Order: sequence, then structure tokens, then C-alpha cells
Amino acid sequence: MNMSGGGHTLADVALDITVECMDDRGIRHEIDTVLGYRRTDPFAVSMTFVTGEGNLVWTFGRDLLMRGAHSPTGDGDVHVSPAVSFTGRAMVSIELSSPDGHLVLLARTSDVDDFLTRSSAVVSPGTESEHFDVDMLISQVLAS
Repeated sequence: MNMSGGGHTLADVALDITVECMDDRGIRHEIDTVLGYRRTDPFAVSMTFVTGEGNLVWTFGRDLLMRGAHSPTGDGDVHVSPAVSFTGRAMVSIELSSPDGHLVLLARTSDVDDFLTRSSAVVSPGTESEHFDVDMLISQVLAS
């Protein structure tokens, strides 16, 4: 997981979606979100939450999103599973946890499937290591 503020990340695939969540009082909220995928980071997807105070980015494994869209999966900070909305619509539940709190989001299954289809067209599942630039990663770590 990676959380950071800032603007949109340049992505090979970017899909604007709306996710739903409930607050502690049971009030439903909609959050504008951008799902992103970059060929240069082929194992990861990002969720950028667009807010008035700035954007918040969570990064987690594409395989987690792929598996979790159809069967519950996840350890640690991110859990993904199929769900159903209050109106009976097929959804994907994405649970995010950090020391600052816990958030359960619902995204339309059709949006998640569309995003995964687009990302798979950029890098086929199972071929991610062919697109992963280890030298660039080492350079980034050493520059930090």
C-alpha cells in the first residue's frame, strides 16, 4: 500500500469511476475516483480519490484486484471481494486500512472489469515481469 497526496499519476490506463462508502452515521457518500495502471509499474494499480483538499492515492497489487473482483482475497491493508449494493447491483468491495482508519468502498463490478480488461491489453496477466524495470527501481531507491 502507498498513500500520498498530489495530482493524478500519468497512466497508460486511467478510468474515472465513482465509488460509494458509508460513514459512521450510516450516510452514503460517493467519491470521484480514478483507477490507474502504468506499464512501468506492471504489478500495481492505483486508486486516486479526488477530494476538495487534494488527491489521495492508494497503490496495491493488480492481481489482488483481479482475484478479489470474483472471490474474496487480501491480507494486510487491502481486502477485495464481490459484493451487492443496496439496490442489488453487482459491486466490488475494496477495504482499505491504515493507522488512521478503515474504509470500505463499493465500486461497480462493470467499472472494475472494464479497467482490468484495459490494463490487461497493456500488459497481459502473467507477463508483468517482462515489463518490470528493476534498474529503474534501484535508481529510485538509491535517489531517495
